[in-house]
Amino acid sequence: MRISKASFYALLLHKPYNHQNLVVLSRRRVISCALSMALLVSTLYVLWPSDPDLKIVGLKLRRIKVHPVPPVTVDISMLLTLQVRNADVYFMDLGAVNVAVAYRGKMLGHVRSREVHVRARGSSHVDADVEFAGISVLPELVLLMEDVAKGIVPFDTVSHTGGQFGLFFFHFPIKAKVSCEVLVSIVNQTIIRQHCLHE
Repeated sequence: MRISKASFYALLLHKPYNHQNLVVLSRRRVISCALSMALLVSTLYVLWPSDPDLKIVGLKLRRIKVHPVPPVTVDISMLLTLQVRNADVYFMDLGAVNVAVAYRGKMLGHVRSREVHVRARGSSHVDADVEFAGISVLPELVLLMEDVAKGIVPFDTVSHTGGQFGLFFFHFPIKAKVSCEVLVSIVNQTIIRQHCLHE
């Protein structure tokens, strides 16, 4: 059977699908792809791990004792309270938190706290007794006495810790380090101002 030229062109130009149906299907595909992508990004945002947030929430000066017999030294006793906050959906098991304390650039010493367990989206407080004995700070001694007389003493701290976060049976290593400038009121034993930088 021969097909005429007109019939042949008519078959070529025949549209088996309705154009409107194709547009609706394309829109549905685009919307489902966009929703899938948004769900994936949201899931990654929630599950992506972040470092623990370390913050000094208490620094109480218990005692400052000057030994005037040469060489001049100072004993400083403090109670340090750290807050470890976990913003993730995982729990955190951290090793001991190490805190270095300095006064006007002069390193006073280090203190090491106990290990910390922080539940998901929770926080824990850690207390550490700070005893620095026989510190020779002769150049800074006059400034220290002036600060004590004013009732406000500035300290610099560097806190760092390491450990792991986990969800069910999965565990992954984490590290955190934060440097803070802390102004402590001797009068009411509170932190007046604190500026921290996470590293």
